[in-house]
Amino acid sequence: MKILLPPSEGKTPAASGPTLDLDGLSAPDLTSKRKRVLSALQKTSKSRDALECLGVGRSLAADVERNTVLDSIPCAPALLTYSGVLYEAMGSDELVAAAEDDEALSERLRHVQVFSALFGRVHGLDVIPAYRLAMKTELGTLGRLTSYWKPILAKSCALEPDEVALDCRSSDYRAAWPGPHDRVVLMGAVTDSDGRRRVVSHWAKFYRGQFAGRLLADERPLPQTIEELVARAEEFYEVEFTAHTASKPAALTIVLRD
Repeated sequence: MKILLPPSEGKTPAASGPTLDLDGLSAPDLTSKRKRVLSALQKTSKSRDALECLGVGRSLAADVERNTVLDSIPCAPALLTYSGVLYEAMGSDELVAAAEDDEALSERLRHVQVFSALFGRVHGLDVIPAYRLAMKTELGTLGRLTSYWKPILAKSCALEPDEVALDCRSSDYRAAWPGPHDRVVLMGAVTDSDGRRRVVSHWAKFYRGQFAGRLLADERPLPQTIEELVARAEEFYEVEFTAHTASKPAALTIVLRD
């Protein structure tokens, strides 16, 4: 099974570590495409209108400045570089630390796929720098990055036969690679108050991260089928499962009652 995650807008720069080695990242078929995006990002980040081009405010000027030196600053595993609600709920720091002495956990973390506007996708232990770039950005001659990556990832992201994926991504990153509807399970959450339901938006990140972390920390192998995935979710939450259709993937929804 794969666990598909979005990146975080904010990232934690590494205090020390190796510099970026594009040739050493997983999915080496993406190396030349990553080089193109990195070059375009560095060029854009050096321009006078860099903040406007990247769609960020002045408070993030330091992040944009860091984009210009991404190939020479310290890097850290992806699960330590990405931050925010989802990654905190996952306990990513603890998972990466524990994986140093636990080969089975290390292998599970490699089944985490984080989708990235800069790298296309990386696994949880790929070593990357803290960058500032969103998938919806129009980046120089590459155009909108969702459109740039979509045909590339369509060839690169094929699941293994009979493999399933738990999809915890946001819509921009899902658009770059939707995956096969019969084997991708979207995860969400709703509140139920006396029969009235509301979709949980921001805090859905928390529950996605929490469940992903529970799957990864479990000594059992990751679920191999959708049925196993639903059963594992039922150990922790009240859930509802909606099967896939021709136009939509399956959905696993956590129900939060008042």
